[in-house]
Amino acid sequence: MRPLYDCALFQGLPEAELHAALRFFAAQERAFPRGALLKAAPAPLHAFGLVLDGRVRVSMTDIDGREMLLSQVGAGQTFGEALCYLQSGAPIIISAASDASILWLRCEGLRRPPQTELEALLQQRFTAMLARRTLQMNDRIQILSRAGIREKLMAFFTECARDAGSSAFDIPFDRAGMAAYLGVDRSALSRMLSQLQAQGVLRYRKNHFELLGGG
Repeated sequence: MRPLYDCALFQGLPEAELHAALRFFAAQERAFPRGALLKAAPAPLHAFGLVLDGRVRVSMTDIDGREMLLSQVGAGQTFGEALCYLQSGAPIIISAASDASILWLRCEGLRRPPQTELEALLQQRFTAMLARRTLQMNDRIQILSRAGIREKLMAFFTECARDAGSSAFDIPFDRAGMAAYLGVDRSALSRMLSQLQAQGVLRYRKNHFELLGGG
């Protein structure tokens, strides 16, 4: 039940209302092995997903055929809300980054006037989720607009620290995923991380980082 309550749609709902909310979204749980394709480009998405267990990778391919990692989604997080609501195709690829359990949620109930207080609440929460996603995309644009790898990294780490409420935080990517997310070369990324650690700007081990404020 914990990943459900981690999702902004369902936080704080009593058990009876939670079951009613799942019926409202026609929820269906499915398991996927690592590497399974959840959405191909440019196919539409008929339901959005809530990750109950594992991780999901959301990406697209640029004009040169290189992967652009848009996000990596973990337990309690959702993906594909806007695509599902708009019922439109998009050049987005969604795949299982690990063995994953996904709760698929449909949007039909969101497109009609609410019939109960719970339905009105769910519509408000869904709208708030879309607004937060827009803000996250704005943060991503701010990172990608930085000129160099160091600047991109520091903008990214500053955002991670802000979201974690701490100078120490974990990131959801391995080095290849971080490079794809930032749109930089993996080898150059690794060299810059080593430089920043040597300069006392940060320290890290695997995907755990801490900003030190040096350099």
